[in-house]
Amino acid sequence: MNTFERYLTIWVFLCIVVGVALGQWFPGVFQAIGHMEVAHVNLPVGLLIWVMIIPMLVKVDFSALHEVRQHLRGIGVTLAVNWLVKPFSMAFLGWLFIRHVFAPLLPPDQLDSYIAGLILLAAAPCTAMVFVWSRLTGGDPLFTLSQVALNDGIMIVAFAPLVAFLLGLSAITVPWDTLLASVVLYIILPVILAQLWRKALLARGAAALEAAIQAIGPWSVAALLATLVLLFAFQGEAILRQPLVIALLAVPILIQVFFNSALAYWLNRAVGEKHNIACPSALIGASNFFELAVAAAISLFGFHSGAALATVVGVLIEVPAMLLVVRLVNHSKAWYERH
Repeated sequence: MNTFERYLTIWVFLCIVVGVALGQWFPGVFQAIGHMEVAHVNLPVGLLIWVMIIPMLVKVDFSALHEVRQHLRGIGVTLAVNWLVKPFSMAFLGWLFIRHVFAPLLPPDQLDSYIAGLILLAAAPCTAMVFVWSRLTGGDPLFTLSQVALNDGIMIVAFAPLVAFLLGLSAITVPWDTLLASVVLYIILPVILAQLWRKALLARGAAALEAAIQAIGPWSVAALLATLVLLFAFQGEAILRQPLVIALLAVPILIQVFFNSALAYWLNRAVGEKHNIACPSALIGASNFFELAVAAAISLFGFHSGAALATVVGVLIEVPAMLLVVRLVNHSKAWYERH
């Protein structure tokens, strides 16, 4: 992992401090930024999200999809956990903790919004960071690439209906036009642009593609941190009033990370997949495409919403939680391979 990836949690904490401080010192500036909208899409944030997402999607090789035939059992486990378990388990955890266990400690007018943010976070499987987690566990790179490509393809058609269904189950009004616009803006168009860019780079050779990926990698992190500063500038008042909110929102996210990773890991062992397949399968089942979740939450519910804050908490705990999962699967290799 590079320095930014390894210490992402620290950078996010710094973004909280800087964002909250700037929001208190220059409220007029951030109000002006918040009003830069076209059809409910904030233009500065939309640009930052594209800078964040497109470099990640350039790494995805959709031609690797044929590799799924080599590990159908592992792919089956991955898809089942990602699309049949993870979003629904998060909706249940959100209902349990936000609407019941922690409800007396949270702002009552934001409960639905917090649940919506958790659902958005769980409905999009991780993309770029899975390559990092897989590498740290010695995961099969072709399997990792093929499962990421397959999930991205499914996300194009399944993200909006799945989110709408789960929001409906949680009795949250679904703004269908905004949801579909978010899918087009933050999934379909970035995938198309990234793949066109990838094709142009590959025309100049694999070395040109690798050099470009290395060069544009820091753009994603810089755009992510800038987006977080903006979000915390808008959320500053709520955080200062109730700093406990971040810790409470982290509870269901952490539970779903460890539950889904353990489930995928165990299922791969049960069906007889190799350890280097089970690791990336478990890791993609646990992590989230938080860049998409943040963008969708802002578009659907706004900067000041509990949904936006919930997705940002996902960013905050992603790295330490996933590094712990990496350590667990690495240290349990002997158990996994014992028959």
